[in-house]
Amino acid sequence: MVQSKLLAFCWVIDFPYVEWNEDEKRWDPSHHLFTAPMPEDIQLLDSDPGKARGQQYDMVLNGHEVGGGSIRIHDRELQEKAFKLIGLEPDVAQERFGHMLEAFEYGTPPHGGIAPGIDRLCMIFAGEPNIREVIAFPKNQAARDVMAGAPSPAEPKQLSELHLEVKNLEPDVSNIVKKN
Repeated sequence: MVQSKLLAFCWVIDFPYVEWNEDEKRWDPSHHLFTAPMPEDIQLLDSDPGKARGQQYDMVLNGHEVGGGSIRIHDRELQEKAFKLIGLEPDVAQERFGHMLEAFEYGTPPHGGIAPGIDRLCMIFAGEPNIREVIAFPKNQAARDVMAGAPSPAEPKQLSELHLEVKNLEPDVSNIVKKN
């Protein structure tokens, strides 16, 4: 394998704030529902939400996303506007996120974050084509850890606590024609 020594970083910005969900007939956040819109696009949330941009960003290295994040909403009125835009009922928003809305009343500072993909960087630096080659506990394509045999079956006590029952159903093979 020929490995390039070129490290071509770039930032991807100006993501759409929301995307139209045709099936649900509503706007969905393109990142998450706490991402702040660009300050100059806030007025678009009332008139043309599809043109608003979010304060989110991805870092890309040699064509691979190696980090991403956003600036979060830190204003109650704007957060409530975002909830309304995506169709979250005020009482549901209060039940789920009332603690955060209340905290905004005390002066939450602007804040944000980024999640770097250290394992992805290692993959690029090592010249590996697959991230599973550089992570400590790789999962296969079925999301199983073959080294640890995980995930393991749930214990009956765990299932009982969660009021779950596992049923092994035989597949219906009556319509399968055997070919010689």
